[in-house]
Amino acid sequence: MATSSDIRKGLCIRYSNDIYKVIEFLHVKPGKGPAFVRTKMKSVTTGKTIDNTFSAGHKIEDVRVETHKFQYLYSDGDMYHFMNTEDYSQIQLMKGILDTPELMKEGETVTVLINTEDGAPLSVDMPAHVILEVTSTEPGLKGNTATNATKPAIVETGAEINVPLFINEGDKIRIDTEKGQYQERMKD
Repeated sequence: MATSSDIRKGLCIRYSNDIYKVIEFLHVKPGKGPAFVRTKMKSVTTGKTIDNTFSAGHKIEDVRVETHKFQYLYSDGDMYHFMNTEDYSQIQLMKGILDTPELMKEGETVTVLINTEDGAPLSVDMPAHVILEVTSTEPGLKGNTATNATKPAIVETGAEINVPLFINEGDKIRIDTEKGQYQERMKD
């Protein structure tokens, strides 16, 4: 048993007959009244996100998890297929429990959290950033680097990302997987 002071990003807990992964949290100590922890949690079974507040010292049931490296193989419909990089076993996961499936390209290595009690995969943690090639966007114009204006671009995985005006088709860009935002253009 853990308490609300143990809440951190990525923690898996049992809450209202389901297992949730903490996506965001904030410890709040108001001037008046007791402290509390405000959380945003995602269900690992349904993919539904909820907001919840735990009072200070509230007991929570954490779920013991192991992390394993998996390689993303392919998707068919709503099922995504992964292979364990150590023993080459394969698993299938529903699209709903993946945070940003549209940014995963085949061969990408991800971290899968696995419940130690029953061996069931709980969630997939993407790398902090991915490098993808722009396959479709309006042509960039010379001198369009001073403003913060953006335009939509389609990357090789099919995701649409807003990029600065100077990005062209064929450019490789680094994308923050947590926010799904452009970070920088990669040099060849």
